[in-house]
Amino acid sequence: MSLFRLDASIMPTASASAELADLVEAQWSAARPGEPVVRRHLGTDPLPPDAWTLATTAGFTPEDQRTPAQRDALALAADLKAELTDADAALLAVPLYNYGVSQHFKTWVDLVIAAGPADQGLLKDKATVLVTVRGGGYGPGTPREGWDHSTPYLRRVLSDLWQADLTVVERELTLVGVNPALDHLKDIAAQQHTAARDVAHHTGRALAAK
Repeated sequence: MSLFRLDASIMPTASASAELADLVEAQWSAARPGEPVVRRHLGTDPLPPDAWTLATTAGFTPEDQRTPAQRDALALAADLKAELTDADAALLAVPLYNYGVSQHFKTWVDLVIAAGPADQGLLKDKATVLVTVRGGGYGPGTPREGWDHSTPYLRRVLSDLWQADLTVVERELTLVGVNPALDHLKDIAAQQHTAARDVAHHTGRALAAK
């Protein structure tokens, strides 16, 4: 059984999403020693920004008329899709940036879809864990309630479009201790951090058992 892990943090040495994903992976690997983990890090190794355009336009271009760049983009899209579909389970660590998903992750999703043709049900019933973190607070009654445009999108793609067997591990207030304006929330942030770590441990064990 293999695990595909995707990271999207642009801060790999201080990544809150990677911390939780590491816990999930550790539990998975402890239960399945020696099983392969295929990794892709979009933050440190971003995809070419024009790849999606090239792959998409290639789909409307007769094969014998495609440019070398279009063929390369289609090959990249196929590789990205294969990494995801060939694995038995998936772990995606995707932080919230500027109230949405990063351009790196969006490009990855668009390229996987461009690889076609079966983007609907791509992960049907596949055990998939989404780790997502948010620097501030976005819950009911907070000043930024409704500003999280990342998590609903992620659920829509992974669960509704790709039909994954999805578990979400979430943590908020990750910028407490970094942004002085959030210092008054340090106790709540610490509680959320501990709770998220506990959920990550449990989720990793459950992922390995599926």
